Amino acid sequence: MDNEDNNDVVPSQDGHVQISASDEELKGRYANLMSVSHTPEEFVLDFFAVTPAGEGPRGHLVSRVIVSPSHYKRIVAALADNLRKYEEQFGEVDDPGDTPRPEDIGFVH
Repeated sequence: MDNEDNNDVVPSQDGHVQISASDEELKGRYANLMSVSHTPEEFVLDFFAVTPAGEGPRGHLVSRVIVSPSHYKRIVAALADNLRKYEEQFGEVDDPGDTPRPEDIGFVH
């Protein structure tokens, strides 16, 4: 690991962690489908961007995030809390139900 990597996460005097990110990383990536799988040691979250195509929807993997079970549990809690706050402010989010489902995903290499 080079010295630049060692400076990416730096705890401050008050215990907060300061994280650096490039402008490109801060732009984010669009994903409209996610699949979750797991092993005994980790959860794998795959994010996809799916678009309509002539013979059916096509997409590509945007990002794969692999986390420990305890971190996954914290992610689920944070997502549920933020959805609750969002719906309190903007109203209930409807599930359109017509988008591809994770079990419809087939990887092509």
